[in-house]
Amino acid sequence: MKKKRISIKDIAAHLNISVTTVSFVLNGKAEEKHISKALTEKVLKYVQEVNYTPNQIAQSLRTGQSKILVFMVEDISNLFFAQLARLIEDLAYKKGYKVLFCSNDNDDKKSIELINLFKDRQVDGFIIVPSPNLDKTIAHLLDENIPVVLFDRYFASLEANYVITNNKAATENAVIHLFENGFRNIAYITIDAIQSQMADRLEGYEAVVEKYNIPNYTLQIPFEETTQGNSERYIKDFMEENPSIDSILFATNYLTQSGLKVIKQEYPDLINSIGIITFDDNELFKTYSPTITAVSQPTQEMATMAMSLILDLIKKKDSSKSKQTITLESSLIVRESSKKRN
Repeated sequence: MKKKRISIKDIAAHLNISVTTVSFVLNGKAEEKHISKALTEKVLKYVQEVNYTPNQIAQSLRTGQSKILVFMVEDISNLFFAQLARLIEDLAYKKGYKVLFCSNDNDDKKSIELINLFKDRQVDGFIIVPSPNLDKTIAHLLDENIPVVLFDRYFASLEANYVITNNKAATENAVIHLFENGFRNIAYITIDAIQSQMADRLEGYEAVVEKYNIPNYTLQIPFEETTQGNSERYIKDFMEENPSIDSILFATNYLTQSGLKVIKQEYPDLINSIGIITFDDNELFKTYSPTITAVSQPTQEMATMAMSLILDLIKKKDSSKSKQTITLESSLIVRESSKKRN
């Protein structure tokens, strides 16, 4: 037979005190409500003895808050998003929140299904790395006054809170760095996507090659092809078709890893002569030979700003009162792969 769950009423009845008194003690308001230390200790001791845990559903109905947030990313296995997830989890925990993590695979249908699922479970807010055409779904959340912060990318047509980095300027800096180190046939390998972060990076690359009047070598790989493991084939064909390429800027860390495999396997003589820069740093690029220059996004600051925005929206209880757009600066970490060549 299933053991009956201990409730606040049971605790109050056993100790012969009011339910309100028990509630104040459990919610850390004993001193504020002038409850004696002796009684407070008595309540806490008994709660520990009976192994009391609050009914989260009932607590949510009573307070209007579930103390649960959702962090939806493109792919939680990607190191960039995994690092951010860990940072957000730690920040949320310190504020009394738990976080549900999920991957939308950059797919609108999956994004909408996940959002509806979590909305029905009355989570307190969403931090979302949106898929390409999720703007209408986000707009509906905002209309319902549900706290939402967009992350890493945004919709120009949608007035919403977001935290992003300076993708266009960061890409410009990376390409200029290669040019100043003597590279003149600079390729850009990216995914074929309409999303803001990729559009801004492409714009940054195109602006520099036009400014310096150097060739434009751009490869845009369909996102679905990258998830199916076909990036290496695209990169190999691209390099065969453009043998004069002397350097490559990769728009994502997973494209960089595919590109490094191709160079090692198909063009081993190039590894110490071709210039390479990646977006998003990780330990692999620090230990690779040669070490890989990286555009490093400020993950700690991004996580902190996103948590600050979402908690502020929850506190205000009116998401329409303020819209904050935060753009943070990325840095170029220069290593061996982009140094001047003889």
